[in-house]
Amino acid sequence: MNTNLNNIENWPELAREAKWSASGLARKSGVSLRTLERHLLKHMGQNPRTWLTKQRQECAVGLLRNGNSVKEVAERVGYRHASTFSREFTRHSGCRPKEMMPPFKSLSDLGC
Repeated sequence: MNTNLNNIENWPELAREAKWSASGLARKSGVSLRTLERHLLKHMGQNPRTWLTKQRQECAVGLLRNGNSVKEVAERVGYRHASTFSREFTRHSGCRPKEMMPPFKSLSDLGC
């Protein structure tokens, strides 16, 4: 497997830098999209799109827990519209973004 990919230590940070784009992540990693796909499937058990969506949602949860507004979080995780972010967040987590804001600690606290 490509040694460039094996040497990457902080995948979530690289995902943010690539703006949660599979092609951007491949570029930043110095490999083709197909090589990235094979690597993520082998080592993370997910295709790039699924893995990147999960990373994006986890980043959003952290920002929401820190008290950032839904609009701020939407912008920081690369959505143009807070409504699109809210819809996608709810679809993936089962909870509305505002429900993740303090004092809640995790999705399990909400029964999600």
